[in-house]
Amino acid sequence: QVQVVESGGGSVQAGGSLRLSCIASGYTYAYYVMGWFRQVPGKEREGVACIDSDGDTSYADSVKGRFTISQDNAKNTLYLQMNSLRPEDTAMYYCAASAPSTMTAIQALVAADEFNVWGQGTQVTVSS
Repeated sequence: QVQVVESGGGSVQAGGSLRLSCIASGYTYAYYVMGWFRQVPGKEREGVACIDSDGDTSYADSVKGRFTISQDNAKNTLYLQMNSLRPEDTAMYYCAASAPSTMTAIQALVAADEFNVWGQGTQVTVSS
């Protein structure tokens, strides 16, 4: 059974950085997509960044150039490096996996419903 567990959230001032981590376990699929999504109370869940099994990535326009998604397959860990944080980045951040999956990273960014495994979330708060 696939499981993902996030860590690394916290509070930071605008302009600061945080790195989120997500440890995945229980899957050995050759084709998968993993991603980071975020949600603010009262708003829809938003795709932040995704990476597919080919290593291709996708980003929401609002985070391009500031956030970087990466994975360490040896450690079964997904990362989200967040730089130049802004108050509008404040949200609960979720790691998610879609496995098995043939979605591309671009497709996955707007297909949260296709992800079948979700973490518990980690809060990121950016103060001005």
